[in-house]
Amino acid sequence: MSISASSRFFSFLFVVTFIIGCATLPKDFERPVSTAFTDTDNTRLGKTYRDEKRAHPGKSGFLLLGDGLDAFVARAVLAQVAERSIDVQYYLYHDDLVGRLFTDLLLKAADRGVRVRLLVDDMDLEGRDLGVAAADSHPNMEVRIFNPFSRKSGRTMQFVTRMGSVTRRMHNKTFIVDNQAAIVGGRNIGNEYFEADPDLAFSDLDVFAIGPAARGVSGEFDRYWNNELAYPASVLIGKQPTAEEIEKRRGQLNDYVAQQADSAYLQALRDSSLAKRLRENRVRFHWGDAHVIYDQPEKLLHDFEETKYHLAPLLAPYFQGVQKELIIFSPYFVPGKEGTAFLRQLSKRGVRVRILTNSLASNDVGIVHAGYAKYRKDLLRAGVELYEMNKQLTRKDRKEKKGKHGSSKASLHAKSFVFDRKQVFIGSLNLDPRALLHNTEIGIVISSAEIGRGMGDWFDQNIGKMAFRLELKKSEKGSEKMLWHGLDNGVQSTFDVDPHTGFWRRFGIGFMGLFPIDSQL
Repeated sequence: MSISASSRFFSFLFVVTFIIGCATLPKDFERPVSTAFTDTDNTRLGKTYRDEKRAHPGKSGFLLLGDGLDAFVARAVLAQVAERSIDVQYYLYHDDLVGRLFTDLLLKAADRGVRVRLLVDDMDLEGRDLGVAAADSHPNMEVRIFNPFSRKSGRTMQFVTRMGSVTRRMHNKTFIVDNQAAIVGGRNIGNEYFEADPDLAFSDLDVFAIGPAARGVSGEFDRYWNNELAYPASVLIGKQPTAEEIEKRRGQLNDYVAQQADSAYLQALRDSSLAKRLRENRVRFHWGDAHVIYDQPEKLLHDFEETKYHLAPLLAPYFQGVQKELIIFSPYFVPGKEGTAFLRQLSKRGVRVRILTNSLASNDVGIVHAGYAKYRKDLLRAGVELYEMNKQLTRKDRKEKKGKHGSSKASLHAKSFVFDRKQVFIGSLNLDPRALLHNTEIGIVISSAEIGRGMGDWFDQNIGKMAFRLELKKSEKGSEKMLWHGLDNGVQSTFDVDPHTGFWRRFGIGFMGLFPIDSQL
């Protein structure tokens, strides 16, 4: 190596080392341990559901939240009646209408003396440290950021220098009040998850749980809250806002919320029948056994082979135990060779397997569709039934689903599995390598034939209206062609390419599918 080349090499090495050094995180700080309150039976929530829980000893009560407005209303009502604690854990927390309304609910609870613990993954917080610090400054509210990026270096560079670290995220989504009620499911905090986005509606699913299931979710939250990857915002951000800055931020939030008082969205929330039923204690819960399962936070610190920290082995027996029918809702579905082989074996032994995932048109992450598309023919050959979300709703469908301000695009975001219509998993888990190997997830397995039958019947009755059914048709010469059957502007139609997509998008997805990218999806 020449002196000049050697000099350039060591200069490059110094720069890389300097960048990595600047991307370090704070060390030697206090992370006070706190846990869920256990003496909350005399809170308003504890008293409200006391008789029902006594009538179902050892069981948990469940209310499914498929409607976005209801999902926000449930969180809002719970926050408003909280007396001791609110624990919040999310992957994405947008600074939009829903995000600000949600923050306002948390701060008002903290004003009443409720302890609020907010744990957020750092993926969505770039440029928002001042707002985070302002919320954290409230004496009754503490914010922790999970698996954070360093504030000493740009995020783009850290995706290179900390590959395998910052690329693994906390995808969990939980909301717990007074250790008495919990909401778990697929929704992050943002307009598109709660029907407040005029251009995009995520079809999603949460479950509102009381009883042992709620306490199980609290246990999960405590493990993450006290984990070494959960950094107190005050430590991570460093420079704290002044009293004037805090007052200004709170005033801006108050003004924004006040301006929304007569908005169509808040009016829709007020008109929600669920809000009234919750306040009047007229909600009918389904009762059954619950198994709260989740990845341990240590999963992000270990190699993929350390499966003792993983959710997947806890969920596997439910898949393996299916006898007659398996229904899968997974917006991002990349089964891989092993998953395809497993589903083929289920179908071979007589299990009816039906899968609803996003179409190319409805998928908001195109590269994931590239990973899924390569397995479609193998699955169809095996007898697996594939359905892909129809993103385009008719005007009538939009009105029925969302009212006159309804979204024109629908995208599947629910993550749920129905086992023999007897047990149901609802949570944050997609069936793809990123969820199973890279990120952390949570869900509840509910043993309830009532819920299982209800979800199965819903699938039977609605799948033809909201999705395309895929068919692999063989010609007389033996060649295979894939067809999509479904509604187009209310008319039953058949497509021979991915519906509602252009040539170049299909070409690009096909090209990406040539690369061995499954493990990163």
